[in-house]
Amino acid sequence: MTTHLKGQKMFLAGQWVNSERVIEVRDPQDNSIIGTVPAATAEDMLECIEQAKQGAKIAAAMPVHQRMKVIYAAADYIEQNSEKYARTIASESSKTIRESRKEVGRAIQTLRISAEEARRIHGETIPFDQSPGSENRVGYFYRFPIGIIGAITPFNDPLNLVAHKIGPAIASGNAIIVKPATVTPLSALLLAEAFAEAGLPSKVLSVITGHGREIGDALVTHPAVRMITFTGGLEAGEEIMRKAGLKKIGMELGSNSPVIVLPDADLDDAVDSSVSGAFWAAGQNCLGVQRIYIQQSVFHLFMEKFIEQAAGYLVGDKQSELTDMGPLITEKEAVRVENLVNEAIEKGASLLTGGERTGAFYAPTVLTDVPEDCTLATEEIFGPVVLLYSVTDLDEAIELSNGVEYGLQAGIFTKDIDQAHKAIAKMDVGGIMINDSSDYRIDAMPFGGVKQSGLGREGIKFSIQEMTEPKVVCFKLSGQ
Repeated sequence: MTTHLKGQKMFLAGQWVNSERVIEVRDPQDNSIIGTVPAATAEDMLECIEQAKQGAKIAAAMPVHQRMKVIYAAADYIEQNSEKYARTIASESSKTIRESRKEVGRAIQTLRISAEEARRIHGETIPFDQSPGSENRVGYFYRFPIGIIGAITPFNDPLNLVAHKIGPAIASGNAIIVKPATVTPLSALLLAEAFAEAGLPSKVLSVITGHGREIGDALVTHPAVRMITFTGGLEAGEEIMRKAGLKKIGMELGSNSPVIVLPDADLDDAVDSSVSGAFWAAGQNCLGVQRIYIQQSVFHLFMEKFIEQAAGYLVGDKQSELTDMGPLITEKEAVRVENLVNEAIEKGASLLTGGERTGAFYAPTVLTDVPEDCTLATEEIFGPVVLLYSVTDLDEAIELSNGVEYGLQAGIFTKDIDQAHKAIAKMDVGGIMINDSSDYRIDAMPFGGVKQSGLGREGIKFSIQEMTEPKVVCFKLSGQ
């Protein structure tokens, strides 16, 4: 079953709008056209920002109970139409139908957490009399919305990562403009549909489809847009930083996540978790397992088990309930991954399984003996490729794990609490999962990395902190 949404309109300040030019949305599985969306212009984006100025005032004036009601209603709408949402994700993205259903469930949870966090945007009293001469002053601070938020979202989680921008923005009383990935805009538009059905006031939310080179600069550089929240690649993130000017920036820029396996680990659990973490969504996952450091005494046993599972993955039709992994987002991306693997093999890496491409499909691939000067060893692969390394001890594993310019999340498998705490203290990452792969995440936790993996933190409560500012109120009292 394939979902077709021909002639989908974009959501400009609460209105469904067409455009003379369109973008074809294709299923990466067979490159068939599953729909079209408007190709917005820079003028469309500027009009959207003008509307959002009013939307920011409307959003800020919404009482908390109204924000909560709207967000809950949007979550309910998605839940009532969950299969439609899942089929859309599975049609336009790389995810299988089983993976897509899980993403829909997470998006519903993301919105419901956002509604709950709306009631917890707290301030504090301030003891002004701590300063001599201020004995007659009392006050507090509270948090207020920053105004207009510009969100640029990726293709790999086309519903939930958009929900992670929209949910906290509305919960905190902001207007938001979303520019979804050009290749996966339909899921974001369905999320806008949910908020429209939920009764969100006009002008608070826009989802504008188009090419980044045409509408991105207008969004990023406009002084009325007070924050840019971006999930994507490092190069694009650096370009946004150069252009954005004086405004808040939140960025999640990916990683090449490490996992460490020590001899006392439950190897079956470590293999199961790491295989899933490596090949979920065809490896197009910022948390995806890319490098696994296994202590020598269990290296060969782990490798055998890992290869057996990876080689047994069923790759094929995304809409089939039996499929484990679908294609990459485009054939161009599959060719890129193929070239990176071939480069590593030419430089001496050993191919243990996989390494085969058919169109946009690339088989789950496992390499070992990968030289340090290979791109695969230091950069984000963003494909179904994992590297296995034998190490002498935890210290070597930590040193190698930290020896790259990324630091989003890591995993370690061990029953030794002392070894676990050593890794916690010494690994340069934003999150470390004990007896889980780097791929584990819940939507309520602070999420983000260090070094080139990004700036700031997502996770609803933490996004709301980024999307609000504290305002101090001080009363000077007389007659006391």
